[in-house]
This record gives sequence, structure tokens and C-alpha cells, in this order.
Amino acid sequence: MTRLSVAPLATAAAVLFGVVGAVPNAQAETPSPFYNLVDAAAQRLLTADAVAAYKWIDGGPITDPPRVKVVLDNVGADAAAHRIDTGYVKRVFGDQINATEGVEYARFSQWKFDPASAPDTAPDLSASRSAIDGFNKTMVNEIALQWGSLHGPDCWGELASATSAVIGARQLDGLYQQALGFATHSYCS
Repeated sequence: MTRLSVAPLATAAAVLFGVVGAVPNAQAETPSPFYNLVDAAAQRLLTADAVAAYKWIDGGPITDPPRVKVVLDNVGADAAAHRIDTGYVKRVFGDQINATEGVEYARFSQWKFDPASAPDTAPDLSASRSAIDGFNKTMVNEIALQWGSLHGPDCWGELASATSAVIGARQLDGLYQQALGFATHSYCS
């Protein structure tokens, strides 16, 4: 790999293998009830670099409708098991998937404009998908735990607080900040 692709892929690999998961929980400074939900959404987004690298090397498309259907069916079933609105959960995950694809498209664009920055290795897609599935479970659990707050009058303030804390703790760059904002924009209803 070249200099431009090493840092994002190293971060993605660290997320996949649990290294980044050890980032201290910023809840001590920010008691937002949404911190764990937003943090899981950010960690899920951070898999995008590894997934994009795999797809770049493999020549596969960024969008994968059959995989999206599986993810949405699974989170819908988890939502039903928690007795929370499956439509809401599927909408939240639709945003998450779109944000992840946005990061992947941005990486493809970067690599098209600067082929020397394109990766020549990538983690196996099954490792990324396994990590994503784990983050999905965590997110549905957190949505169920915070259901009342997600539908309460303080939602937007709590979401802003959690998002700010996660951006700082994860040191998200501009692209990932934008992606996280989109991934979480329908949390408060």
C-alpha cells in the first residue's frame, strides 16, 4: 500500500480486530445516553475503508442489494425481538448503509484520481461483515435501551453531545464526521 491508503486501512483493520474498540469511553466527560449507540455507528462506519479496499481490489460494485436486504431483515428481526418499531430501525440502518457506501465511493474517487494511493491488499470481506454484524447487534440493543430518549424532547441535544464526544474519541476526519452525521440524522423522531 502507498502512503495515502495506509492510515485509513490501518484504522479499519484495527476496528475489525478490536484494537480501536479499546478507545476509552468518553461517557465520563459526556453522560449522553446515546454515546454507545453513536460510537457503535462510528465503528461500523470505520469498516468502510477495509470494505472499499476489498471491493477495489476484487473489482466488485460498492452497492450490494442482496447484502443490504440481509442486513435490514436481520436488524428488523432484532427490533421485533426487542419489541421496538421495525420500520424505525430499518430506516436508521438504511441511513447507516448509505453513509457507509458514501465513504466507499469517496475512497474509490480518491483512488481513481491518485492510483498510487490505491490499496494493493485488504482484509477479507468476511472479517468486515462479521464486524459489521456485531456492530448492528450492538446498535439495535442500544436503540432498544434508549427508545424513550430517542423519542423524547432532549433527543437532538443528547445526539449532538454524543456525536461530538465520539468524533473526539475516535478522531474522525471530515469525511467520517459527515458520514456519521448522515448515519445518525434520523435517530430523533
